Amino acid sequence: MKVENTQVQMRKGILEFCILEIIARGEVYASDMLEELTQARMIVVEGTLYPLLTRLKNAGLLDYTWKESTSGPPRKYYTLTAAGQEFLHQLRLTWEEVQDSIRIIRQKPHANGTALTAPQP
Repeated sequence: MKVENTQVQMRKGILEFCILEIIARGEVYASDMLEELTQARMIVVEGTLYPLLTRLKNAGLLDYTWKESTSGPPRKYYTLTAAGQEFLHQLRLTWEEVQDSIRIIRQKPHANGTALTAPQP
């Protein structure tokens, strides 16, 4: 079993949450979102973003407006709907619960009384 496979699945599991967090800051163009997600090492394939945006839009969580661009065709800018804001609120609560759960599990001492730490090189 390769650790990279699990790492990819973990990132995929929280990608929608990250997208909603980015859009919650204000209207955003997809390529700017892609750049931020790539810099944060959350996404590596451009083709992953657009189907997620479509799914979130179809679920009523996102809306978009077309705006003229000075450097080409009009651009689609995304915003959260009221349902998207509530959905994100619920995801934030769940994220806090998950973080707390992981912290509890990682801090529990081993049978020998030591806390869980990263392996030493």
